[in-house]
Amino acid sequence: VIIKPVLDAFQILDVATISFLSGCTVLSMSTYAVLKSKVNGKSQLEPKTGLPLALGAAAGGILGKWMFGFISALSSDKNKIGAIQAICLLIITAATLLYTLCRNKLNSYHITNAAVCVFIGIVLGILSSFLGIGGGPVNLAVLYFFFSMNTKAAAENSLYIIFYSQITSLLSAILTGSIPKFSVPMLLMMVLGGILGGIMRSLNSRISNRAVDRLFTALLILIICINIYNYYIFTN
Repeated sequence: VIIKPVLDAFQILDVATISFLSGCTVLSMSTYAVLKSKVNGKSQLEPKTGLPLALGAAAGGILGKWMFGFISALSSDKNKIGAIQAICLLIITAATLLYTLCRNKLNSYHITNAAVCVFIGIVLGILSSFLGIGGGPVNLAVLYFFFSMNTKAAAENSLYIIFYSQITSLLSAILTGSIPKFSVPMLLMMVLGGILGGIMRSLNSRISNRAVDRLFTALLILIICINIYNYYIFTN
């Protein structure tokens, strides 16, 4: 959720290319992280909710890619698309921050109904694919509220959701021939960065949930500021 707005802020690429490269980066990161947790046998995934969420995210990934293509076709002004993405991400991130700050005062749930899990996964997949983000902060807030997960368990389940939403989004782009023009060396460097990010995720096990929550809050505030700036540059 950081990569997309940061690249938008520098305006070094068009919106469609940034969304694609950002999606590939988080896909590489989530693929490494998911496979590593499986190999190590330290997975905190909850099968009863994790699989329906992932399947919903896969469907949402396709729907989100379709929505992006549909909105792109409505206007030749790519700045308008960037502005829409920026304001959507701003609202979602602000809502996530508000929930995070008030989380201890609110009740949480532990949903196990498969159909509800699929629906939640679809919504998260749409947001991830349409906005060209991993969706980590949004996923975490949703997993806290609907499934009563702690920070570290929510982070792992979020990666699982991101993996499915982004792999289907990528396959959809390939099958429909909607992959934008991009620099191959840039893609390779970003994918490498994503994998290195997955490797550095091991630091997560060495810090407390409280420290993770503080870092999470600080990043949300940073993302909000970047998106305010992005909305300004896309509309001026």
